[in-house]
Amino acid sequence: MNADNHKTSPAGEPRRVDPFLNAGGWFIRGVMIIPVVATFLTALALLVYGAIETWHFVDALFISDHHPSRDEALLLAIEIVDLFLLATVVQVVSLGIYQLYFNQDLRLPAWLKINNLDDLKSKLVGVTITVLAVYFLGQAVVWTASGSPDILYLGGAVALVIVALTYFLSKIDDH
Repeated sequence: MNADNHKTSPAGEPRRVDPFLNAGGWFIRGVMIIPVVATFLTALALLVYGAIETWHFVDALFISDHHPSRDEALLLAIEIVDLFLLATVVQVVSLGIYQLYFNQDLRLPAWLKINNLDDLKSKLVGVTITVLAVYFLGQAVVWTASGSPDILYLGGAVALVIVALTYFLSKIDDH
């Protein structure tokens, strides 16, 4: 960093450094490492748990004496996908917080670039909608049509949340 409080971006252009970050922002950045590490560890734990559940699934299908029914196998597979999707959500949050507070210049795919808090909220809401849809799919697969309207209530609730989140996304995109 040179004397006039500039540093160079990867493209070589001068970039103004916020004096707040030079004065006392180090404390805020230091505190924000806690959610970065915590969400990273949570994502890692979910990935390991998903891998263990995948092994149990493969074992139940092909190795053990008790094989799940078709519906049970579908539900287990959907639950495994749901675990990995949730791990993805948590990892996106971890990377997003890291980008916002520490390093905007990470080499990441374009869909994972976070430039501001609204970008992070958009990513989180988008993946949350997917997780909700997968959860509902899992419930619909095992639902029995025994006259119980529970699946209708669940579907309606999920649909309302998805509509609300989509509306929220549209308002973020407008700004």
